[in-house]
Amino acid sequence: MILKGSQRSGGKQLAAHLLKTEDNEHVEVHELRGFMSEDLPSAFNEIHAVSKGTRAKQPFFSLSLSPPPNERVPIEVFETAIEQIEQKLGLEDQPRAVVFHEKEGRRHAHVVWSRIDTDEMKAINLPFYKMKLKDLSRELYLEHGWKIPPGIIDRKDRNPLNFSREEWQQSRRVGLSPKEIKRTFQECWAISDNCNAFSQALHSKGFVLARGDRRGFVAVDYRGETYAVARYTGVKTKEVRDRLGDQKTLPSIEQTKAKIAADMSQKLQQHLADAEATKTKRSAAFEFKRQRLVEEQRKERQLLEQSHSKRWDAETKERSQRLSKGLMGIWHRLTGKYEKTKRQNERDALVALQRDRQEKDELIFKHIQQRQQLSLRQRSEIHTHELEIELLRQDIEDYRDLKTGKSSNLKDEYRKRSELHEKERKPAPKRDKSRDRGHEPEI
Repeated sequence: MILKGSQRSGGKQLAAHLLKTEDNEHVEVHELRGFMSEDLPSAFNEIHAVSKGTRAKQPFFSLSLSPPPNERVPIEVFETAIEQIEQKLGLEDQPRAVVFHEKEGRRHAHVVWSRIDTDEMKAINLPFYKMKLKDLSRELYLEHGWKIPPGIIDRKDRNPLNFSREEWQQSRRVGLSPKEIKRTFQECWAISDNCNAFSQALHSKGFVLARGDRRGFVAVDYRGETYAVARYTGVKTKEVRDRLGDQKTLPSIEQTKAKIAADMSQKLQQHLADAEATKTKRSAAFEFKRQRLVEEQRKERQLLEQSHSKRWDAETKERSQRLSKGLMGIWHRLTGKYEKTKRQNERDALVALQRDRQEKDELIFKHIQQRQQLSLRQRSEIHTHELEIELLRQDIEDYRDLKTGKSSNLKDEYRKRSELHEKERKPAPKRDKSRDRGHEPEI
């Protein structure tokens, strides 16, 4: 359980933050201890008023308790942890407020203590509270068998979210293999008998016929890669020239790349607009589902609370009827039966309270699981849309570079990386041990 605490002022703002339902799907004031008031803002006003009699500028100590996201943590675990924190920091019996928040399928708690010791009218000092909270957090993970985050074990082992575009962009290259490209060129060559027919056949496959600098006729694909027609069709240069005619009638490689870049940029801009519109639409749909789910969960919790209240009143009435009144009541007091029945009533009340808490926890765990499932689907889908948008933006930038002549030759880069990889994979030459022994110094 992650524990984060801070000394602070501003009770009015703190109460508003803890009760904010815009940022949290469910908010519950679980406990107000040591206050005359029955609501959170008024309770914090009491702390602020008492602090006026001291020199304390930060009369509040605010703490958040965040359990592991996939663990079912009942209220009793939170309460036990809060008691341990009080003892660790020296805040026993201080007025406190406990508030539970739920958001995106996760439940966490906030505790706010008064630092003002009313007997001595001074603020309680909290030395090294961050270190103490970290030690207690580690103990809670070990006690409950939760997986300890690396940052709790050692600060330098934290796992920052360092996923970057460059890491997955390195694998993006031309999709076709040389074998597939040759087959495409040969099929286009076989069904064409002149330059116009061959150009149209290549264009239908994503290639544009152009005038090469040294290779005569070349084709340029949608990524700006150039391919010698003679080489990829397997036909001699003279035969290519005889069928296709004068290459000067074709645009140059630079002109072809600029035309491809302009056409592709326009198409990709349209794809980008569609992708962003789809993301916005899906985000709105998930937000609608989230709001509807939260409303349904709030209704279920309200119904459960009403059911518990009704049952508690009925059971309380039943327990009170066990205690005799009048002369019979006096007799039962004298014989000790009254005290025995009273203790039994207290035990029954405690069992009933634990039962109600367990039922409430089960409902909350159910709601958390529902919210987690919705959040998981939302993050997965939105992440997919964001990746698509990022890729489209990167492609548009690549075509902008292609149009200005800044793009690099992907095939050459790939070949260089492949050669380097092969060199690294080659085993080191074995050492001639006999030669080494021959040079050993004589003893």
